Amino acid sequence: MSNQTYKIGLKPVELEDANEQQKEILEKAKKANGMIPNMYKNMVNLPALQNTYDTGYHQFRKDSGFTPAEQEVVLLTISIANSCGYCTAAHSYLAENVSKTPKEVIEAIRQGHKIEDDKLRALHEFTKVMNESRGNPTPEEAKKFLDAGYSEKQILAIILAQAVKTISNYSNHIFHTKVDEAFAGSKLEKA
Repeated sequence: MSNQTYKIGLKPVELEDANEQQKEILEKAKKANGMIPNMYKNMVNLPALQNTYDTGYHQFRKDSGFTPAEQEVVLLTISIANSCGYCTAAHSYLAENVSKTPKEVIEAIRQGHKIEDDKLRALHEFTKVMNESRGNPTPEEAKKFLDAGYSEKQILAIILAQAVKTISNYSNHIFHTKVDEAFAGSKLEKA
């Protein structure tokens, strides 16, 4: 059995080739990002996939109860755990340039090192536990997360983030999505 990832035959959808539903999604992405990310061009092949991703992603950003830096800890942790080079680069870039996540935290996550900040370390470790256990943390693992100052509602927010990242990470895997120039400088070769 091959350990190579299947590459889907669908092509990225460019704005000029998009149907009406795809065009609406791509124009919204361009307005929000100043560009249309390659990931969006791929996922919009099935508009329901892109719409589900967008809805979940925006709800996570809006309702998770996490700070922008904490959100990036969650999203970057999942992207690395799922070996998604595209999302690892994107969230590394966003963490540093938009969410203002401390550089030492970003690098610790990217390199698999210990995060010195106790609260962010608890968030990172619990996010990994949720991913590795497929949502089956032990009572002790959950207690450690809650004792760090997080809430049970935020456990649900991590589940939402995992759902969203599963959509984008898996889509990027089968499309072999090329990292956009905007955040190519944040690529991590091992992810």
